[in-house]
Amino acid sequence: MTTRLILMGFGTVGQGLADIIVEREALLKERGFDAKVVAIVDSKGAMISEDGTGINLKEALRKKRLEGSVAEERASPIEVLEQVDCDIVVDMTPTNIDTGEPGLSIMYRAFEMKRHVVTSNKGPLAIDFSGLSNAARDAGVLLRYEATVGGGMHLLSFIRDSLSSCKVFYIEGVLNGTCNYILSRMEETEYPYEEVLEEAKGLGIAEADPTYDVSGLDAACKLTIIANVVFGRNVTYSDVMTTGITEITPEALLLAADGGYAIKMIGVAKDTSLKVAPMLVPRDSPLNVHGTLNVASIHTDVAKTITLMGRGAGASETASSVLSDIIAIHNVISH
Repeated sequence: MTTRLILMGFGTVGQGLADIIVEREALLKERGFDAKVVAIVDSKGAMISEDGTGINLKEALRKKRLEGSVAEERASPIEVLEQVDCDIVVDMTPTNIDTGEPGLSIMYRAFEMKRHVVTSNKGPLAIDFSGLSNAARDAGVLLRYEATVGGGMHLLSFIRDSLSSCKVFYIEGVLNGTCNYILSRMEETEYPYEEVLEEAKGLGIAEADPTYDVSGLDAACKLTIIANVVFGRNVTYSDVMTTGITEITPEALLLAADGGYAIKMIGVAKDTSLKVAPMLVPRDSPLNVHGTLNVASIHTDVAKTITLMGRGAGASETASSVLSDIIAIHNVISH
């Protein structure tokens, strides 16, 4: 069976996904996965496979990188969704934690049309996880969101699949690479926060407006998703006690180092509480990772503590999680 995909959003993650599908086409087919992209939507419009045979992804990538858009016609995501038949809607639109749009509307409309959804977009899940989960269940379709937490770490599927026999007590970890880079560099160089932030912007590690990351909101959204998935909570990111890193000084980092500690932005998800804040971490702790790495320690009854580490952002890393979800749904619907 060939699975038909609509890609909603063709930025860093969307192009990363297309690159992987193109580069690994033969390997993916060997493993029983056959898919075609029947439409791509970006901020300027849509490219649609009019005859249903699928879009040439190499040509779509070339057009996007040369012209800045794949658009061949003006069409909104919802219009494309209603016009083009598909099996899976892949939402990779930009994250908006205020409204969840446009991803929120895309997902609800997809469920109304009995379409499966894979998303890398944290915003809708951090705002309305319960509503989206219920809508997918009521429609009899699947909602997968591995890429929303930890990029290429595959944290959620590891807990769901590999730790299905365990009771998870709590999860703690570094869930934002931008904050981790800034704190790591401040410790290494003794430069002040503002100077390292500018360096991070220059390297493309921090956004031009880094508020979402340095305030702790990005990590809080990820922690919300973890809590809802792992502990069956019904929370939003506003339920997370959140403190950012903007007040951390080189002096504080040096003082911590003298005592055998590092300061890291840590998220802790328990059944009864959610917190994101700079915390002291022993220097020999597995949570003391450097640069843009993410790490999560899962504390369980049977398996004790298991720690996963990986890149929490990046085109190929995040796209790998998106593709793993697409393949998982393909395997369900093709058998």
